[in-house]
Amino acid sequence: MRTSSEIETISKRATKAAGFPWGIAEEVGKNIKNLELLGVSGVENLNQYLELVKGVETYGPKEISSENKIEPNSFCPFYTGSALLDSANKVEEIKNLTLYSIDFPILLIPFINRLSDRIGKKIKLQIDERSFLLNLNKFISSDSDLKGLIIENAKIVKIEVQENIDSFQNKVWDQLYELSSETFVEETDRLKENAAGAGLADND
Repeated sequence: MRTSSEIETISKRATKAAGFPWGIAEEVGKNIKNLELLGVSGVENLNQYLELVKGVETYGPKEISSENKIEPNSFCPFYTGSALLDSANKVEEIKNLTLYSIDFPILLIPFINRLSDRIGKKIKLQIDERSFLLNLNKFISSDSDLKGLIIENAKIVKIEVQENIDSFQNKVWDQLYELSSETFVEETDRLKENAAGAGLADND
């Protein structure tokens, strides 16, 4: 069994050898390691994508908007993911984005997962008919079996920023707060005096 370190190193070097800059290659190495740790076929998707694009020019969006396309080409998952991370504030502002035609979109998932962490909100990701929920770079949930999943091209990828909401009712919070208040120390005159600096030598 390959170690996480081996997966990261070989993925990084292979990405560089396929023509990508070192900065992108380093990000990809980390991403593939994370996908494999989550039980997603990162290595297989990466291998097939690099075979497809080695020596071929690839593209990402020049700027992020609500509708993103690059006809007649397809988006590169690496450059697209990097562009999304660089535009995290804009993504949070737009909230709902659509990207048309992305090669091997499974390789985009770790970028979006990190984007979720950067903006502090969950992100719903739709890859054609498959749905994913990315939670602050902690875990990925999906309505599909991710093990062995390879998607060569997605016609439509949708990104939806989810607003944070409490998972509990206000009544429950109030009860918990009331219990916690039993640890509060009542303020006494003595405490007030100490806080005001009482006990210091009088220099007059």
